[in-house]
Amino acid sequence: MTDTTRSARGGVPERPSLDGLEETWARRWQENGTYAFDRTKERSDVYAIDTPPPTVSGELHMGHVFSYTHTDTVARFQRMRGRTVFYPMGWDDNGLPTERRVQNVYGVRPDPALPYDEDWRPPTAPVDDAARKNPTAISRRNFIELCELLTVEDEKAFEALWRRLGLSVDWSLTYTTIGSAARAASQRAFLRNLARGEAYQAEAPTLWDVGYGTAVAQAELEDRERPGAYHRLRFTGPDGREVLIDTTRPELLPACVALVCHLDDERYADLVDASVRTPVFGVEVPVRAHPLADPAKGTGIAMVCTFGDLTDVTWWRELRLDTRVVIGRDGRLLPEPPAGVPAEPYAALAGQTVNGARRTLVELLADAGDLVGEPRPITHPVKFYERGDRPLEIVSTRQWYLRNGGRDAGLREELLARGRELRWVPEHMRHRYEHWVGGLTGDWLVSRQRFFGVPVPVWYRLDDTGEPDWSHPLTPDEASLPIDPTSEPPPGYEESQRGVPGGFTGDPDVLDTWATSSLTPQIVGGWETDPDLFGRVFPMDLRPQGHDIIRTWLFATVARSHLEHGALPWHTAVLSGWILDPDRKKMSKSKGNVVTPMALLERSGSDAVRYWAANGKPGMDLAFDPAQVKVGRRLATKLLNASRFALGLGAADALRAAATQPLDTAMLAELSGVVATATTAFDGYDHTAALMATEAFFWRFCDDYIELVKERAYGTGPAADSARAALATALSVQLRLFAPVLPFVTEEVWSWWRYGSVHRAPWPTTYEVGRAMEAPGDPELLRLAADALGQVRRAKSERKLSMKAEVPLAEALGPAAVLEQLGTVADDLRAAGRIAKLDLLPDRTTELVVACAF
Repeated sequence: MTDTTRSARGGVPERPSLDGLEETWARRWQENGTYAFDRTKERSDVYAIDTPPPTVSGELHMGHVFSYTHTDTVARFQRMRGRTVFYPMGWDDNGLPTERRVQNVYGVRPDPALPYDEDWRPPTAPVDDAARKNPTAISRRNFIELCELLTVEDEKAFEALWRRLGLSVDWSLTYTTIGSAARAASQRAFLRNLARGEAYQAEAPTLWDVGYGTAVAQAELEDRERPGAYHRLRFTGPDGREVLIDTTRPELLPACVALVCHLDDERYADLVDASVRTPVFGVEVPVRAHPLADPAKGTGIAMVCTFGDLTDVTWWRELRLDTRVVIGRDGRLLPEPPAGVPAEPYAALAGQTVNGARRTLVELLADAGDLVGEPRPITHPVKFYERGDRPLEIVSTRQWYLRNGGRDAGLREELLARGRELRWVPEHMRHRYEHWVGGLTGDWLVSRQRFFGVPVPVWYRLDDTGEPDWSHPLTPDEASLPIDPTSEPPPGYEESQRGVPGGFTGDPDVLDTWATSSLTPQIVGGWETDPDLFGRVFPMDLRPQGHDIIRTWLFATVARSHLEHGALPWHTAVLSGWILDPDRKKMSKSKGNVVTPMALLERSGSDAVRYWAANGKPGMDLAFDPAQVKVGRRLATKLLNASRFALGLGAADALRAAATQPLDTAMLAELSGVVATATTAFDGYDHTAALMATEAFFWRFCDDYIELVKERAYGTGPAADSARAALATALSVQLRLFAPVLPFVTEEVWSWWRYGSVHRAPWPTTYEVGRAMEAPGDPELLRLAADALGQVRRAKSERKLSMKAEVPLAEALGPAAVLEQLGTVADDLRAAGRIAKLDLLPDRTTELVVACAF
C-alpha cells in the first residue's frame, strides 16, 4: 500500500530540525489525501472508529490530547496493516455546556416568550461580570443562532489543535451533533423507539437542576460532600405518644406523606398502619414498614416527603403514598400549600428558597417546642447534576423516557449480555458496565427543558378547551426530518392553528445530548441515508472513550444499537484513564492545575507530547510529567540525527541488499523480535508496550550497533555493503515502528529517502526482516559485542581519556564458547574501540572480561 501520490524523495538536509514539521506535514497530508477513507473497499478491509466528539464549550485539555493520541496510534497502525481506516471527527456542540458558555460569553438569556429579532446582534467582545449577572433577554431563535455562531468558532480552534497534534482523521467526514444529519438521525431513532413502545411519556418525580432549569438523568448525577445538620423533630402518635424523627431537610415537613420504619423494628411495630401528626402543621400521616428503612440510622424511623431524595421516590411508589409537592422548578417553595396542609403556617414559607424556608421552619419548630435539642452538624453526600452548582431537587414533571432495563428485567439481561459480548480493553472495565446496568433504578429520562438541542419531534392535539392530548402525540414522516415542532406545523395542520383550541402545540423540549451522542455510529455511518457506507462501517471496530462515561456514552450507545439493530455498535471498547497533575491529583479547571495543550505543543513539539501520552496504558491514569515530554523530544531529535548519519553512509542505496556479516544479522535478528513484540502489542491495543520495545531497541541500535559498524560502513567491499544494507533495513523498519506515535519526525525522515508516506507504507513484518539477512542471526552476538565495547569505553572513562584514544592492547577473557562468538565480530570491536591488538584468552574467567592496557 502506498500514498495516493508518489512524491519525490527530498534528500537529507544539512541540518535537520524538528521545528516546523507540524505545519509542513499537516498541510501535505491534507493536500495528498494521506488519510482519506476509501469507500470502495469491502467491509473486511475497513477498520472503523467511532471517534468521541469532544464537547465544544471551551478549551480542549491535556486529557483530550492523552486519549485522542491513543486512538490515533490505533488508526495509524491499522492503516499500515492494510486496512482503509474510517476515522471521522465530530463536535458535540448541543446541550447545556454550549448554552452556559454562550450565556457567560455574551451575557444573554433565552426567553421563549420574546419574538425573533432579525436585527439583533451580539456584543462584539466578551462581556464583564456585571452583564453576566444581569443578562439580556433574547428570543429562543436568536439564542440558538448565537449558540451556532460560537460553536463554529470553537470548532475552528479545536480542529487547529487536532491538526497540530497530528490526528490522522479524514476531515471530510467531520460532523456535529447539532447538524442536520445528526438531528435527523436522532429524531428518526426516537420516533422508532416511540413506535416500538420503547419511548414513552410520563408525569413522574424528576431529578431537577434549579440552576439550569431542566430535568437530569440518573447517569448525569454525582455525589458531592456538603455540610448539613440533623434536626430532631417531634411527631405526635396515638395517645399523645412522642415519635422522634431525624432529618436534614426540615423544610420539607409540609410535603411529609408518611413515616417509615423497618419491618422488623420492634420499637415501632405497634405504630405500623397507625397515624401520627406532623409538628407545626398538624397533618395526619400514616406509618408504614419497608425493608429500606435503616433501624441504625437516626431514630430508626424516617420521614417520607415528596420528594426529598430518591429513596423517598421509592417509598412513595412502592407504598402508594399521597403526593404533596412543595418545591417548584425554580427551587423555591410553591406559593400555595399542597392539599391537606393548612395555609396559615405554610404562608411563612411560600416563595422562599430552600435554605430560607429551612431557617424559617426551624424557628417555627423551636417556637412550638417540637425541635428537640440543637441541630447536629454533619457532612453528607448530596446529589448534583454533574455540570451544576446547586443541589438537585425532585419535582413532578412530564418527561420523555427511553426503556433501558431499569424497570425491565428481560431487557436488563439482554444489555448485560451485550456487555459480555463486547471486547473490553482493559478487561476489568466490563465490571463497571455491569455494575451500572445492574444498579439502574429507572428508565432513561431523555427530554430536557432547554433550547440548543435536537427538538423532540412530536406535536399534541389541543382539545376544545386548549388542553393537550398527551397520550396520542402527532409524529412526522421520517422523510421530513429534521423538524422543529416549535416552528413547523404537523402534517395536516396550518401554522395558524398553533396554540388554538382544536389545533395543536409543539413539544417545547429538546432531547438530552446523550440521546444524540449515543447514535454517533449511525450519524457518521450514514444510517438510512447512505446504505452503502453504512454496510461498510457498521458495526464499527473500535469505540475509544474515557472510563468515567461508561454509564452514559458507552451504555447508551449499546442500548440504542441493541434496540434498533439487535447488535453491538462496535466490536471493541478501549477505555482511557485520567490525566493527573504532578501531585497525582486529577486535572480540572476548578483546581487551577490544567495545562493548556496548544502552548505545550508549540513549545515542545507534537511528537514529544504524543510520546508522553503514549506512555499511558489504556485504562490507567497518567501524571503529566514535563520531564517525560523532554524525553520524547530527545528521542525525536535522536531519530533525526541517527537517520541522517545512517543515510550519510549510503544506506539509502543498499535497502534491498542482504546483510551478510555476523554483527549485522545479529542486529536484524533482534529487530525481528522487536517487530513481533510491537505487532502483538498493537494488536492487543497496548501502544505503550509497542513503544517501549521499539524505543529500547532504538537506543541500543544507536549506542551500540552504529558505533560498532560505522568504521566498516565507511569502507568498501562486501563487509561494508553488508553494514549499509543492515542500516537501511533497520532504519526503514524502525521508522515504521515509531510512526504511530511519532508521525511528524518519521514522515520527515522517510521523505529524505523513500517515496510516498511512511503512514501509507506497510507495517514491518518478521518475514521482511528475515529476508534482509543472508543467514539467520543471533541477537546475543550484538549484546556480547556491546558488552565488550562498553568495558573498553569504561576503561577509557576511568582514565579520563577520550573515546577516540588508542588502546595498544586489549585482552578478552572468558569461557571459550563466548570468546569464540566474540571472535566473529573482533574486527568491528577493534575498530570501534580503537584497539591496536586484541587477544582472546579462553577459560580464564567465568564471564566476559575485557582488560585494556594503555
